Amino acid sequence: MYSEHWAEWQQGAVPALTVTRCWLHMTCLGGDSQLLLGNTPLLNPHKVSPAVVKGEELYCVQRTSTGLQPAGGEQRDGAQSFSRSCNCLLSYAGLGTIGEPPDTASSPVSDCTAWLMHSFCGQQMKRDSGYSTMAAHQEQEEKLWVAVKMSALVLGSALLIFTALMNSVPWCMQKIWDSSGYFWQTTWLKLYYLFDGREWSLFLFGAALVPSLAFWCFNGILMVADVTGKPTFITRYRIQLGKNDPVDIQKLRQAIYTALFNQFFVSFPMLVPMFYVMKWWGNTFSKELPTFQWFLVELSIFTLIEEILFYYSHRLAHVPLLYKHIHKKHHEWTAPIGVVSIYAHPLEHIFSNTLPVMTGPMLMGSHVVSITVWFSLALITTSISHCGYHLPFLPSPEFHDFHHLKFNQCYGVLGVLDYLHGTDDVFRQSKAYERHRVLLSLTPLSKSIPDIPKRAG
Repeated sequence: MYSEHWAEWQQGAVPALTVTRCWLHMTCLGGDSQLLLGNTPLLNPHKVSPAVVKGEELYCVQRTSTGLQPAGGEQRDGAQSFSRSCNCLLSYAGLGTIGEPPDTASSPVSDCTAWLMHSFCGQQMKRDSGYSTMAAHQEQEEKLWVAVKMSALVLGSALLIFTALMNSVPWCMQKIWDSSGYFWQTTWLKLYYLFDGREWSLFLFGAALVPSLAFWCFNGILMVADVTGKPTFITRYRIQLGKNDPVDIQKLRQAIYTALFNQFFVSFPMLVPMFYVMKWWGNTFSKELPTFQWFLVELSIFTLIEEILFYYSHRLAHVPLLYKHIHKKHHEWTAPIGVVSIYAHPLEHIFSNTLPVMTGPMLMGSHVVSITVWFSLALITTSISHCGYHLPFLPSPEFHDFHHLKFNQCYGVLGVLDYLHGTDDVFRQSKAYERHRVLLSLTPLSKSIPDIPKRAG
C-alpha cells in the first residue's frame, strides 16, 4: 500500500494542492511540522518532530544523525520506528494501517512528512470533517474568518451609526425645542394663569379633556370612512378585506355608547386618586416645563411599563373564566375599528386599558404637560392598532389586528414580551408579519404582499 501511495505522489497523480498545502503548512514554513488528529495539534511548531499517538500516550520522533528515534527514549531503527509511529497514529484514528514509509536512509524527513500527510490527511480529514483535503479545510477556515471580520465590520459600523443617531436626533430635537422653548413656556404660563393656578382644573384639562378630544377627533375621521366607504384614500388600506365594508351601524352605535361610558364613568373617576398621587410628588404643576431629553426618558419608561402591565393583564383576561365573563365583549369585533380600542367590560377597562397607561406617570411624578402628551399618544396609538387600516407613515396595526383575528396570538403592545413568551409564533409565519412595518409608499400592503389564496374546498 505504501508503494501505491508514494508512487502516486511522486508521479503527480495525487492533486498537487493536496500534498503541497499540507507540506507547506507542516514542513516548509520555518520548519513547521504540525500534524493534526481531528482538531488536536500533534506536532510542536518550528520543530521537525512528528508527534504520534500510541494508545493514550504521546510519542515524539526526532531526526538524528543515526536516523529517527523516540524523543527522550531508547535508540531505534529509524524506518521501523517511523512506520510503527505512523501505524499507531492511523490505528488510533480508526483508519487501519498503511505500508512502510520511505527509507529514512535515502529520503529526507520532509519526504516522510509529506508521505504521512498525504496518507493521513487524505483519509482522516475527509472522514472527520467532510473536507476531501487539508487544503479544502484550510480554505473553508479562511472563508469563515473573512465572514467573521466582515460581520464585525458591518455590526460595528451599524452600532456607531445607531449611537450617533441616538445622540444627534435628541440633540437636534432639543435645539428645536429650545428655539421654540419661549413659545411653549409662554403658552404654558398663559394656561396656568388662565386657570389661576388651580391644580385640579389644570389636571382635568390636561389629563382628561385634551386626550379625549384627540381620541374622538381621530376616530371621527375613521368612523366616516367605516360608514361611508370614503375617502378611498383611507379605505383602500383596509387590512381584512371585505370586513366592515361598510360597518354595521348597530354594532358601531353600541361601541360608541360603551366607549363613552368607559371614559366618563371609569377613566375620569380614576383620575381622582391619580391627582392626589401627582400632587404628593410636587412637580406635576410646576411653572417650568421639563426638558425635551427628560420627556424622552419618561416616554420610554411609560412605554415599557405599559408593555409589561398590558401584556400580562391582557393574557390573564384570556383565561377561560375571565374571557367568558369579561374579555369576550372586546373580542366581539374580529375585525376591529378605532373606537373599539376602549370598547370593553369596565373591569377590563380599569386593569388592561387605564392602569397600564396611568402607572408610569404616577411612578415618575411627571409634569402635567408630559401626562397630557402621553395620554393623547396612548389613545391615538391604540386607536391605530384597532382601526383596521394600514395607513401610510403611521405605526403598523397588523400585530393587534392579528390578535383579534386569531384570539391567542399577539397579546402585547410592542411585541417584545410576545417574542419572549412565544405568543407570536403563528403571527411570525403569516403574511401579516411580512406586512408588519411602517408603510412608506402609497401602495397598500394588501396588494404588494397579498394573502395566499385559499384552496377551494
